[in-house]
Amino acid sequence: MRRRAAEYRRPVRRRFSCWIWALLGLFSIAGLVLFILHHNQHEDRVDPPVLERNARTEQVVREGLNFTEEILSAASFSRQLAEQMTLAKAYVIIAKEHNNLHLAWELSKKIRSCQLLLSKAAMRGEPITLDEAEPIISSLSSLIFKAQDAHYDIATTIMTMRSHIQALEERANAATVQSTVFGQLVAEGLPKSLHCLKVKLTVDWLRSRPLQDVAEERRNSPRLVDNNLYHFCIFSDNVLATSVVVNSTIINADHPKQIVFHIVTNGVTYGSMQAWFLNNDFKGSTIEVQNIEEFPWLNASYAPIVKQLLDTDSRAYYFGEYQDLRIDPKLRNPKYLSLLNHLRFYVPEIYPQLEKIVFLDDDVVVQKDLTPLFSLDLHGNVNGAVETCLEAFHRYYKYLNFSNAIISSKFDPQACGWAFGMNVFDLVAWRKADVTARYHHWLEQNADRTLWKLGTLPPALLAFYGLTEPLDRRWHVLGLGFDLNIDNRLIESAAVVHFNGNMKPWLKLAITRYKPLWERYINQSHPYVQDCVTG
Repeated sequence: MRRRAAEYRRPVRRRFSCWIWALLGLFSIAGLVLFILHHNQHEDRVDPPVLERNARTEQVVREGLNFTEEILSAASFSRQLAEQMTLAKAYVIIAKEHNNLHLAWELSKKIRSCQLLLSKAAMRGEPITLDEAEPIISSLSSLIFKAQDAHYDIATTIMTMRSHIQALEERANAATVQSTVFGQLVAEGLPKSLHCLKVKLTVDWLRSRPLQDVAEERRNSPRLVDNNLYHFCIFSDNVLATSVVVNSTIINADHPKQIVFHIVTNGVTYGSMQAWFLNNDFKGSTIEVQNIEEFPWLNASYAPIVKQLLDTDSRAYYFGEYQDLRIDPKLRNPKYLSLLNHLRFYVPEIYPQLEKIVFLDDDVVVQKDLTPLFSLDLHGNVNGAVETCLEAFHRYYKYLNFSNAIISSKFDPQACGWAFGMNVFDLVAWRKADVTARYHHWLEQNADRTLWKLGTLPPALLAFYGLTEPLDRRWHVLGLGFDLNIDNRLIESAAVVHFNGNMKPWLKLAITRYKPLWERYINQSHPYVQDCVTG
């Protein structure tokens, strides 16, 4: 009877071993390939003198052995060691589960020997020999057989491994979400340098009555409503970023004295924004600064967004203590709950006497004269914008919930998305089409957040649907806040470059390659900039 049981256990263990080898061998190979790639990346960062000294050695290594191919070769000792090591790691976990700590320790010791040998082979660029591999393979095989003999309950083993895999997946997912949230906090936090600049300028504003008188006098300038001039608008609470947008636009303009900038900010930043633009020279252009809190029409009874932003349930949904991990962390970005971010849908209300205006985000840099935008034929459309559907993920179905009949019955899921950040608005056509009312309608339809989650682009795609004129892509190049590989020729040809993404140019995590494009338009000679920013 015992003999039959023993004979039965042997094929079971063999089947179990084969199953484990097949399942974990793939993970072993993938892991070691990643290790090799990681190792190669570190080699690429060696100092030039070292590279020169070792050039001949590296050439021999590359010609002598491709370690990636070696680890994938079924006949190589590296492959056998990798598979045994992965299987041994699984049995370390199982041995610990059964409180067999001595076996777990023995397996761990052999795993370290195996890792060391593989690492040496990768470093020297030579295959592992039989003499090197045989002692480890033999001893590790013996330990694996011992582990199999001690823990041959396949069902229990599979369940144990699955539970560990599930736990690791959950930890990995939690770590990914957490890192994204931390990155978002870094991106949205006000750097100390910008806070310093804002404080100094606010003090100047509060102490200077003459400065306040000049600002009051300029409110009634006829240039602010002259449709023969070129009007631009920015809605921001970032003084330095707004200054860069204004500077870059004016410096690259053929006729800067014909430019009018309309800036809207919040009550906290209003004084510092006024102090900056009243005390600096902008080549004869006109700068207007307004406080969003002085717009009496922007209230909950007229604007659904105001009501939604004040709603405690909406705020708890995105910022509550118990947040749904299924919500994209970027949607918890404070800018989405900032009224300044939604002000772009109320341009005709803010400037009732204007006929055409160019909207600019505060994270753009202007590189060419933008005044030709005002003579573009929009063919009766309201919004002139650069389409983004050259990238497949920028189509309507990526922003909106097409499983909802309200959306699917009215919109084409394959319609092109377009970029906010540099837009030409025909305000006459806007008023005629009543785009703001369309925006209000869709906000109300999305009160339960089933049509889209958050942000300004999804409702804009709905409100401006059929009313957007595609512009030449060179007017607006995006991605400088997240894409490290934008073609230099594309950047050089762009009229506007956009630092959309988390890596804003005023942050330490900015992409170094693009940062000079933004820094060149900072007024480095200003004493506050020297004290707070460059100092």
